[in-house]
Parts: sequence; C-alpha cells; structure tokens
Amino acid sequence: MAAGLWTSVLSLVGVLVGGGLTAFTQRATQRAAERSELRRQRLATAEARRAELIQAIKEFTVHAQEAERAAYSRPDPWGDDEGGWMTETQAVMAKLWAADRTLALLSDPVLHAPLHDYGRALNQAVWRDTSDQEVNAHLEPHKTAFMVAARASLAAQQPAD
Repeated sequence: MAAGLWTSVLSLVGVLVGGGLTAFTQRATQRAAERSELRRQRLATAEARRAELIQAIKEFTVHAQEAERAAYSRPDPWGDDEGGWMTETQAVMAKLWAADRTLALLSDPVLHAPLHDYGRALNQAVWRDTSDQEVNAHLEPHKTAFMVAARASLAAQQPAD
C-alpha cells in the first residue's frame, strides 16, 4: 500500500510539474506573440507616418515650383493685371502656405526653419522683394537647405525592422 501511495504522489507531482511547464510555455509564447504584434503595429504606424510626410513634402514641392514659375513669369509693370497673373499667383501662394503649414505639422522640428525660410524666399521672389537679386540666386540657397533638411527628416523617420 505504501508503494501505491508513492506512485500516486509521484503521479500527482508529475501532473503538477507538467501542467506548470505547459502553463509557463503557453504564457511565454503568448508574451512573445504580443511583443511581435506590438512591434508590427509600431512599424506599420512609422511607415504610415513616413508615407504621410513624403506626401506632404511632395505637395509642398509642387506648390513651391508653381510659386517659382510665378516669380519668373511676373510681368514687369504693375498694370491692370490683364493676363490674370495676380489672381493666379494669389491662388498659387495660398496653396503654398497651406502645404507649408501641413508639412510643418507633420515634420520634425529640424525641418521647420528651412521650410519657413524657403517659403519666405519664394514669397519675396514672387513679389519682387529680393533687393534686385535674380530670382534663382535668391531662391537656390533656401531651396537647397530645404531639400537637405527634408532628406535628413525622411532618413530619421526610416522605420527600423
């Protein structure tokens, strides 16, 4: 009878140890899966934010090019705006400022100053407030600084695997 008791006790201990190991393994697997899912969600969020930033940079760049074209095509005399340059340019500049503010909201602070400076330089070029400097000479340093900062901002937001 003592041998039967020991067999029962050993069986019970075996069941408890096996159950504990199973529970431990299941919990470890569950935690690993949760960590993996959290990593996947963070990566998806980072990729979505980067895509949104890329789109905002593209939009700003398109409107900056429109403003630059307006600066180059500005009529010399301030006439009665027969060709509609003033009306068209005001619409272009409104789009540029909207794109500027959107990009400022989405980008990291390293891009804010170059973005502002480039937008201001475009505004000055369009309205001929460039101290008799050629449009290209006035814009190029600001455009270059913006592009360098935009690249750095995108590189900083590159999702890590």
